[in-house]
Amino acid sequence: MTDAVPTERNRKEQNPGGQHPTEQDWAEQDWTDPACPVARTVDLVGDRWSLLIVRDAMDGAASFTDFRNRLGVARNILSDRLRKLTAHGILATSTPPGAKRHTYRLTESGQELFTVVVALRQWGERHAFAPGEDHSVLVDDGGRGVPRFRVLDRSGRPVTAATSRVRKVGTPHVRKAGE
Repeated sequence: MTDAVPTERNRKEQNPGGQHPTEQDWAEQDWTDPACPVARTVDLVGDRWSLLIVRDAMDGAASFTDFRNRLGVARNILSDRLRKLTAHGILATSTPPGAKRHTYRLTESGQELFTVVVALRQWGERHAFAPGEDHSVLVDDGGRGVPRFRVLDRSGRPVTAATSRVRKVGTPHVRKAGE
């Protein structure tokens, strides 16, 4: 069946059990900016469809058909993104006994993208809709809206671009935000 993407054989070769990619896997990747965690993350999940697949996996989508029906994405694009997300250890696949198609689930590293999705969602709620325009809202299991995501320092104070710095690995220079 064409829904079995990647195939059983190459799935085991690419990422058996959804394990984290090896150091060699990362070394062979063509990174936009090899030393920047933001650039690497964007290289892995920064295209439109990959993030929406991760979002929908967090919301219960598990099969190729689930993702296709929710997203309306072309089959070839969906196949490619599912393959890449699996190869990079963000999704893992399994085939239930007696099933012809496998299912997808978020790995631990995929689940850790939850804060990224929440931050994007909350930014979008504030900046991507006209005042009063309807949109979905993230709620907790009690049905209450999720509080605004904030980054806090060790003492509980908010951290912003103005109050944080990027320290380059292997260099003593600390770059201030905006430099």
